Amino acid sequence: MKENFKIKIGEEFKPSTKLKKIYRIYLLSLIIIGVLSWYIPFMIFVPLLEVKIGISIPLWLIIIFIIYWVEKLYESISYKLTEDEIIMKRGVWFKKKSIVPYLKITNIDITQGPLLRKFGLANINIQTAGYSGYSHSYTGAEIKLVGIEEFEKLEELIMEFVKKKQQIIKKTSERE
Repeated sequence: MKENFKIKIGEEFKPSTKLKKIYRIYLLSLIIIGVLSWYIPFMIFVPLLEVKIGISIPLWLIIIFIIYWVEKLYESISYKLTEDEIIMKRGVWFKKKSIVPYLKITNIDITQGPLLRKFGLANINIQTAGYSGYSHSYTGAEIKLVGIEEFEKLEELIMEFVKKKQQIIKKTSERE
């Protein structure tokens, strides 16, 4: 295993805590652009206090709920590498658990947007042969490891497992 690499085989690990900051930046941007851009003029120009209260209370309750939900979403995400597969769990209300055997992996992509790059994080998209997702037009990753700090090392480790499993299958088929 790589020197100073925090991820251990058989142990769950979480995305970087920096991902929480990125989620908060996304949320703050949404509030500034999507809410305050109309809310401030609304509060200035609508004369009726009842209307202002009728809009403000539900709006701020929704925002508080979303802030709470984002924290819970981060806490729900976990990953685990075993000798044979990658396991991903996530979900606050609707739980999702995905298991991908190394033998099925066909491609690994690393993606970074501007914020991820600024924080030194990346997403690792793991694709498998024959995966169609929820519809036949879906071509995304079967598992997406989000907010990974040591993404290049993790990609190398996963590829080592993929190559080992492929060599075992190749040796087995040569014997037959």
